[in-house]
Amino acid sequence: MIDDSLLDVNNSYSGNKWSLRSNDEELISAIQKDSQISYITARIIAGREISLADVQDFLNPSLRKLLPDPSSMQDMDKAAKIIFNAIKSNKKITIFADYDVDGATSAAQLVKWARNFDSELEIYVPDRIKEGYGPSIEAFDHLKKNGSDLVITVDCGAAAYSALVAAQALDLSIVVIDHHLMDADMPPAEALVNPNRIDDTSKLNYLAAAGVTFMLLVALNREARVQNFSNIPDLFDYLDLTALGTICDVVPLKGLNRAIVKQGLKVFSREGNIGLKSLMFETNTNSPITPYHCGFVLGPRINAGGRIGKANIGAALLSTENHKLAIKYAQELDRVNIERRILQDKILDEALLKAYSIHKTNSVIVVSMEGWHPGVIGIVAGRLKERFNKPVIVIGIDENGVGKGSGRSIQGIDLGNEIKKLHEKGLLISGGGHEMACGLTIESKYIKTFHEILESNLRDKINSIRSKFSIKIDALLNISAVNMDLMNSINQIGPYGSGNPTPTFAFAELRVAYANRVKGGHIRCNFEDKNGQRIKGICFRAEEMGFDEILLNERNRYLHIVGTLKINTWKGHTSIDLQVIDVSNC
Repeated sequence: MIDDSLLDVNNSYSGNKWSLRSNDEELISAIQKDSQISYITARIIAGREISLADVQDFLNPSLRKLLPDPSSMQDMDKAAKIIFNAIKSNKKITIFADYDVDGATSAAQLVKWARNFDSELEIYVPDRIKEGYGPSIEAFDHLKKNGSDLVITVDCGAAAYSALVAAQALDLSIVVIDHHLMDADMPPAEALVNPNRIDDTSKLNYLAAAGVTFMLLVALNREARVQNFSNIPDLFDYLDLTALGTICDVVPLKGLNRAIVKQGLKVFSREGNIGLKSLMFETNTNSPITPYHCGFVLGPRINAGGRIGKANIGAALLSTENHKLAIKYAQELDRVNIERRILQDKILDEALLKAYSIHKTNSVIVVSMEGWHPGVIGIVAGRLKERFNKPVIVIGIDENGVGKGSGRSIQGIDLGNEIKKLHEKGLLISGGGHEMACGLTIESKYIKTFHEILESNLRDKINSIRSKFSIKIDALLNISAVNMDLMNSINQIGPYGSGNPTPTFAFAELRVAYANRVKGGHIRCNFEDKNGQRIKGICFRAEEMGFDEILLNERNRYLHIVGTLKINTWKGHTSIDLQVIDVSNC
């Protein structure tokens, strides 16, 4: 077997092999020649599996060119007509939104659009702890008694069969706007728009709910024109919300998604949405806005309300036109996010202690404890999955002995399907999800059995996948190549996210010239090559990732380093940081 490892690294400090993302020099050369770009830029694009014919659309994603006819989606025209006629008839319309960023941005788009027609849509967001995910019979009954004539579900509803049947019995009209996987059995609704419907042929199944909602706005604008209405809103004004939802729901940044995010970030940076502007002020976030700001600064705060008991604040912030309320909501979300992080860090520390011993003998990590808050266990599962590169399920057990679990998977392991099968066999109270994530409810006395069955079912497949796994690297660089020209080349291929990962680079034979532990378990360091050239570095969560000892204590030893590059501006001085992902002996 040919060893294709980069720098002969087959077992780094994280236990991984390193390999180049692309070895196709012919394709790299063709991309470079056709597009008149640098070799590094062409190499990065080649590693994204972009065909030569699609390179220009990748480099210059145009919404005008890539936006399809919304009618290509099943029930879209029907949904637009129902919603617009309800607005025209002054019906009471409620948006039933999921409690995450995708749900909040979807709801806010519809609310802000409807105001152009003097209609104020209400927003209902279920409590994650008390009501759980998605529509329920009780929620629909409440909305009907509260006078709602039409309910529009966003980022949920497609799988809520029993709730939609109940709504039909209540004579409550429902329009579903969703993107989640669903069964062949169609729940009853006035219209159900979901590119993941089995009979949908739009090929837009990669959209987040925020993207599906934007497509609905396009259809609604068209319906308004057909009915000879004026004051048709400019939909570009809502692309900041669409982009935020798309980034935070971690859907692939390809095709229409890439155009939405590319153009949406420009709209974001105009700071026209007063809720987003207030949140930016509260978090000291300055334009231009990047996917990093969306995914790691603003998004977690909008999510925080839904995680620990303030479910509706995120959607309220994004949709309000009241400056005082926007400031109040932004401050509250920032405060709640601090609570969330304290809670999360405590649970993460406890879960890590349990996981370290489990991962040595198990291919699937299942950890549980009484009192773990169900609102943050999904984040903890994601962190453990990142640390151990194995499927992880974290379960918090309540005072009644019932466990709420959240799982995160690795590529190639359909964790949601496995959980669904175990639910069907009666081991779980409830359970489901998709390939990369799952949720479940289980009696605590069955957790050990659940883990054993899951391990037995998945062990061989996981071990096979992990044996072939490697950290994908875009290029091997020297420190001398790291300059602003390189950063401009990297930025040319953004925005980065799911499906278009931030470029990763390897550096050979660097020694740690300086290292110091900083707040949060991170390590700030400088690396030096054998020619005496230096680059600043930082290793986030070094202690959690197991890199702290070697970075702090091996000052005179040469190491291979893998990381990403980021421009860092501090007090008017600009430098380039190497953000460490992995470390290996030479």
